[in-house]
Amino acid sequence: MLKKILTSSLFSLVILSGCAQAENFNDKAPEQLPTTANGLKVLFDNTHGQTAGAADWVIDGAFSDFGQGLMHRGYAVKELRKNTPIVLSDLQSYDAFVIPEANIPFKATEQAALVSYVKAGGSVFFIADHYNADRNLNRFDSSEVFNGYRRGAYSAPTKGMTTEERQSSRMSGVTGSDWLSNNFGVRFRYNALNNIDATHVVSTIDSFGITKNVSHVAMHAGSTIAITNPDIAKGIVYLPDGLTSSDKWGPGVDQGVYFGGGVAEGAYVAISKVGLGKAAFIGDSSMVEDATSKYKREDNGQTKTTYDGYKEADDATLLNNLVDWLTKDESYTTFKEKGIKLDEVSPQLATENPATSTEPEHEPWGTPASGYKWYDESTFKSGSYGYGTAAPAPTPASPVTSKYDFIVPVITNGTEFNLTLQLNGLTPNTLYSDLKVGIYNTSGTQLGSFYMNGSWSPVGYSPSFSAKTDASGNAIVLLKTKTIKGQTGTASIRLKKGTTSLYTETTAIK
Repeated sequence: MLKKILTSSLFSLVILSGCAQAENFNDKAPEQLPTTANGLKVLFDNTHGQTAGAADWVIDGAFSDFGQGLMHRGYAVKELRKNTPIVLSDLQSYDAFVIPEANIPFKATEQAALVSYVKAGGSVFFIADHYNADRNLNRFDSSEVFNGYRRGAYSAPTKGMTTEERQSSRMSGVTGSDWLSNNFGVRFRYNALNNIDATHVVSTIDSFGITKNVSHVAMHAGSTIAITNPDIAKGIVYLPDGLTSSDKWGPGVDQGVYFGGGVAEGAYVAISKVGLGKAAFIGDSSMVEDATSKYKREDNGQTKTTYDGYKEADDATLLNNLVDWLTKDESYTTFKEKGIKLDEVSPQLATENPATSTEPEHEPWGTPASGYKWYDESTFKSGSYGYGTAAPAPTPASPVTSKYDFIVPVITNGTEFNLTLQLNGLTPNTLYSDLKVGIYNTSGTQLGSFYMNGSWSPVGYSPSFSAKTDASGNAIVLLKTKTIKGQTGTASIRLKKGTTSLYTETTAIK
């Protein structure tokens, strides 16, 4: 699994000074090296606001119990510390990449790097939280970052932002899409549930052994995960049935409990198999944190308070079991191949449709401290991560490598799927009409049908449609699609405007 075997089995512990000195991306990244190595390496992200607000999700801070737990099992653990976007080469020498509660959105290029990493055999562990856990008040919480879109701002991720925010390097290249569902078969819900003992644990037979010695795990203000593609995604821990409004996290901005708990509410912990790699998902960072925060708050300089969730219930056992599974090489590409019990597609509320979702309340949910800018580390307070970083120089808009892109999930012949078309960096506020999409095999035979105007089109190019770009020249079109039953193998997806071909992308049909 993209392994880079360590050259020696004897290592010493590095890190954990426990100090709260100011550090930023220029400082050496902390790491934990085991005395007896198992040859596997785990990387923890600290490039997407993991220390924003009350969060301190770093391996020498409030995620240190988790990091040390992995180290004692033989893993080499290190923090990803940089101020530039994630690229594939950052990840390739690691067996798993843990993303603790990201508060800064991923650029489309970063999403692509993560997918490439997983398809080639890497694994990603997404640790989210409840909706509105927006710790730096940038209008994005971790569920939205991971899903790929802002609630109520699917096609306009900078909605409501100031000009300075929109033009910041942090927002350059950020688009809206149903990225997580399209690629990993899950979507974090925007519910918010509190102080629940999750005792509905899937058997070890149907969880690849991940739930061994796990009978219950704790949730303290968290969310659940909708299964959107059971062939590649599966829930392994669920909340109990019979949840009511009394189980809602008090400050939650919508109904909080969507389907009364149980399987219908969505998984609390889920896994996914994509290509040669894997992914895992948890809806609450409380399960992972400990009480040893390192940094001060970046917005006001106050001391953070974190809690010993890692030591609660069977939380630590489950987390370590998940990493053991994530770092194990396995060549199958779907759960259907393994003969385990597959999940059903999770029920969805009407408000959960990504493209038509709405904000229950205006964001951000609070007012930033005076002078604090989430995208400018030079405004951070002493003792916080990022303090001492110079103000970022104005940067021109990032070059657009392609004006067009398709986000393509795993395609199973004869089965409906959502194909996402992205238009990037075109003329702002402009209507582009007479667009068509077709799917064809290596012999040139058309394979695709598209649900438009209330019916499925004949196999061939789709009926013409239009897309209007936003103020940044971007647009997103969601196309309900299927291919001919029985037709598998390599295929191409092409975008046309009239008779002119604009863009072609290669994919595969299973």
